[in-house]
Amino acid sequence: MNSTLKEYIGSLRGKRVAVIGIGVSNTPLVEKLLEGGVDVLACDKRQRSDFNGLIEALEEKGLKTALGTDYLDHLDGVDVIFRTPGMRPDLPQLAKAVEEGAELTSEMETFMALCPCRTIAVTGSDGKTTTTTIIAGLLDAAGYRVFVGGNIGHPLLCEVDDIRPDDMVVLELSSFQLLTMKQSPNIAVVTNVYPNHLDIHKGMEEYIAAKRNVFAYQEPGDRVVLNADNEITAAFAKEARGEVTLFSRTQPLEGGVCLKNGMVMHGGRPVLSAEEIKLPGLHNLENYMAAIAAVDAMVPDEVIRNYARTFGGVEHRIELVRELDGVKYYNDSIASSPTRTIAGLRSFRQKVILIAGGYDKHLDYTVIGPEIVEHVKALILTGATSSKIKIAAMKAAGYDAGALPIVECENLKTAVYEARKLARPGDVVILSPASASFDQFKNFMERGDTFKKFVNELS
Repeated sequence: MNSTLKEYIGSLRGKRVAVIGIGVSNTPLVEKLLEGGVDVLACDKRQRSDFNGLIEALEEKGLKTALGTDYLDHLDGVDVIFRTPGMRPDLPQLAKAVEEGAELTSEMETFMALCPCRTIAVTGSDGKTTTTTIIAGLLDAAGYRVFVGGNIGHPLLCEVDDIRPDDMVVLELSSFQLLTMKQSPNIAVVTNVYPNHLDIHKGMEEYIAAKRNVFAYQEPGDRVVLNADNEITAAFAKEARGEVTLFSRTQPLEGGVCLKNGMVMHGGRPVLSAEEIKLPGLHNLENYMAAIAAVDAMVPDEVIRNYARTFGGVEHRIELVRELDGVKYYNDSIASSPTRTIAGLRSFRQKVILIAGGYDKHLDYTVIGPEIVEHVKALILTGATSSKIKIAAMKAAGYDAGALPIVECENLKTAVYEARKLARPGDVVILSPASASFDQFKNFMERGDTFKKFVNELS
């Protein structure tokens, strides 16, 4: 790989480059390639009218397009393909192009190959965004110039020439981004691994293998941070090629990060009290443990303590929306799996009114039933997974229909109004769907914003 983006783009002149998906991460890439005189074909399943003039503006700069349902049927003769993160690399059209000699890559893979500074990447089923945000915040507070990208922040490839060797890059990487990754960061963090995205991955084995790629290509001197309390991530320790740092909320660790008498310890020294962490929930305590392990030797303990006392969290993650008539409404739209919702429920000392349900990713909802019985005073369901969640709750030991009313609603707006009717002063209402958003919304952010809109309209 060439040492600068300018040199890399120069190497693509005279080749046909296809960019699949004209979205947030790929649009700046398309523009940069066109500016560099590269022959670019943009492929997207959406229609021209869906882009509000963007396609026409790019075509004026020389872009060729393949739009609509057959958008992948125009890859003959293509030399390089940038795939969108959520697209499987083994789709027949992509496989055929690779067989014929095309190189399959992505914006993130190319960035990793060109990045001139140290990189920290976070993956996992739950806690990725919060842990990534904490790591970046700690490094920033310690005086580093920090670039954040991957699933959060913004596309970094087009900025790679502005990044200096003494800067830090912090990435949140999904299993889709990691699926074909052949380069690992200097410091890799795996928060946990639970069943997730099985509607896209072929099975749990492939999902785990994708997560493994975050450290699989590390070299001696690199480091991986692993959750010792998670069976899958703990097993990764045997496979690591670099240094391993474990973190655990439930067991003592000599060299890692653990909890002792309410104090977060690292290598035997106290770093901060768990009570100093402003974010609620045991899962956020684990996120801090992972972050502390990641920034070892780079961020002083006092900086960590000051940050933990003030950082209030990331939008859509147990986000307090408002308090109305003594009732607190929380937005936890990020919770797109049962394990994520379970973590949210355990963050509160009282039983909550839970709004759940959404797109079905073919996950097992059995595990959430006992948690609902223990932590929920009223269950309000909407979306494709409503029946699965309802059955899981009703089959759980201790379920009492009189003590746990279950209400099924047509949509999120109705669910919010039902929660308003059921809530009493002192109650907590939380949207924590345990499901993806795609049955009714574009993504979890749109779902969370819609929930906040409905809550703020309550009078």
